[in-house]
Amino acid sequence: MCVFLGLGSNVGNRVNYILKALKGLKSFCEIVKISTVYESQPWGVGNQPNFLNCVVEVRTDHNPFQFLDKLKKLEKEIGRRYTYRWGPREIDIDILLWKNKVLELPFLQIPHPYLEERDFFLIPLIELNEKLINPKTGIALRKVAEKNSNSLKPYCCILL
Repeated sequence: MCVFLGLGSNVGNRVNYILKALKGLKSFCEIVKISTVYESQPWGVGNQPNFLNCVVEVRTDHNPFQFLDKLKKLEKEIGRRYTYRWGPREIDIDILLWKNKVLELPFLQIPHPYLEERDFFLIPLIELNEKLINPKTGIALRKVAEKNSNSLKPYCCILL
C-alpha cells in the first residue's frame, strides 16, 4: 500500500532526528521516495524553534492501525517526549495520505486533517507526486498549494 508520511523536528539536532526516523521506518516498510527537507515556521503554536520537515513515500503491508502503532513506537524509541499539542518535538511522524483511503476516527484521520492548511505537507507532497488528490475532497493538492502561502526554505536533501 502506498502511504505518504510527514516527518518533522524542531528540537536538538533536527537532521539527526529525521535520519533516525528514516532508518527506523526501513525496519517495517519500504521507503520509495524522500522529498527535500524544508525549514518551516512553527504551525499552531509560535514562540518555538523552526521545524525541519519532509515527506516520505513508503510501501507497507500493514493496516493503518498497525502502522500507526509502529510509528508511535518509533517516535518513542527515537526520543520523542510529549509536551503539549503543537509544541516542540524531537520527531513527529504523521500519516498524511494512505492511497485513496478516507478514515475518520478520534485517534486516526486519513487524510491528515490539516493536510491542506500546512505548506510543509503540501509542497513536499507535490514534489514527490504532483498528481496527488485529496481523497476526501477530490481536489488536486497542487491546486490547493497554489492558493496557499508558502514560507518554506529548502534546507537539505537526504539520500538513502
